[in-house]
Amino acid sequence: MNQGFELFPDAGSAYAGDVDALYAFLVAVALLFTFGICFAILFFAVRYRSGSDVPRRPLAVRHIRAIEITWSVVPLLLTMVMFGWGAALYLRQQQPPDDALEIAVIGKQWMWQLQHAEGRREHNELHVPVGRPVRLTMISEDVIHSFYVPAFRVKQDVLPGRYTTLWFQPDRPGEHHLFCAEYCGTEHSLMRGRVIVQEPGEYARWLAGATGDAPAVAGRKLFEQFRCHTCHTKGEAARGPALEGLLGRKVPLAAGGFVVADEDYVRESILNPQAKVVAGFQPIMPTFEGQIGEEGILQIIAYIQSLSAEEAAGEIQQEQPAEPGRAKP
Repeated sequence: MNQGFELFPDAGSAYAGDVDALYAFLVAVALLFTFGICFAILFFAVRYRSGSDVPRRPLAVRHIRAIEITWSVVPLLLTMVMFGWGAALYLRQQQPPDDALEIAVIGKQWMWQLQHAEGRREHNELHVPVGRPVRLTMISEDVIHSFYVPAFRVKQDVLPGRYTTLWFQPDRPGEHHLFCAEYCGTEHSLMRGRVIVQEPGEYARWLAGATGDAPAVAGRKLFEQFRCHTCHTKGEAARGPALEGLLGRKVPLAAGGFVVADEDYVRESILNPQAKVVAGFQPIMPTFEGQIGEEGILQIIAYIQSLSAEEAAGEIQQEQPAEPGRAKP
């Protein structure tokens, strides 16, 4: 990793080149108008200076429609090109691929805590494989932070009480700077780290050194520790909705309407369960605020996601036709 100051660090992600191209276009347009306007100002200041031999300006003002249309249409077209180009790039950055590697990120004063789906934890370092899309689900434990990797041309605010996501795809091995780009306190300048991009085999060997539980496993333990399974179960005796296949589904509410069950909905249901009560159930769930931290909530979400994946796999298996002469499993 370079030690000196870099105005434009080498592009290290799949769409970093697209960001640089848009930036270069914006700078080129700005310079074109800047130098054009400066030249016009200097030219007219010299050409029509006091005492210069120029014809007197007529009192009647001439309107040249072609010029007026040009200086209105050209800036409009350039602005629409900037908008369309920027919007397309923004939408691309907001839609991670389905096979993206999932990593949970917690920002706190003044460090980054990261956990891979296989259980490996890191502090102020992020190991990722080259050529694989990576999706970060991020939240802050205290104040606003901002996850910024200049070489990848990605930056996303990390907020308290709300999940934000960010994805990138590194395209070459190496090490890159990781910064917090939002002033977050007296030691903000020390909240930095590095992203280490490895070849797939090297990354697999590094990942195999995990010693802790995977987030889904740790989430299942918390689920059982707080006796959540006694209410959230299937059957007529259930006092809470079943969680299999929950994430991404529309949930009917007792107050009317629906809500899409995403990570923020699950987090709110754990910390403030009376905010959105599911239709058909009583508001009897207690709050777990102060009992389960942000890391624990992310682990429970990972466990619920694993239930959704298991249910989807079961549905696919049931839909497969049985072989002749064999019963369907």
